[in-house]
Amino acid sequence: MQITMLKAKLHRACVTDACVDYEGSCAIDADFLKQSGIREYEQIQIYNVTNGERFTTYAIQAEAGSQIISVNGAAAHKANVGDRIIICSYARMTEEEADQYHPKLVYFDEHNNVTGVRNQIPVQKPRLVSNQ
Repeated sequence: MQITMLKAKLHRACVTDACVDYEGSCAIDADFLKQSGIREYEQIQIYNVTNGERFTTYAIQAEAGSQIISVNGAAAHKANVGDRIIICSYARMTEEEADQYHPKLVYFDEHNNVTGVRNQIPVQKPRLVSNQ
């Protein structure tokens, strides 16, 4: 049996440009692509933390070191400059492969500086909720 697993995540990157007229769907700094293992022209899912939009597109390469995250073409209607987004790619694998697999997770600050790289998401703990 094949299952779909998270391959890579660019967590809370900041959109630097949204261009309806540019060819290609999401330009990503080449350094970010390399760190995450996302390939140029690979299908990606984008989850817009700012406005709740979720959409599928593909990655294209932006200049290395530019910190560019540009949502282009029709996808530009779903994100604005300054929006915080999560970019994910997924891979199909057997359950045996999945048992040994760890995704590449890249974390960003509000200026698209990489703040950390991990291969697992911490276990979520219950939040303390006030009854006010």
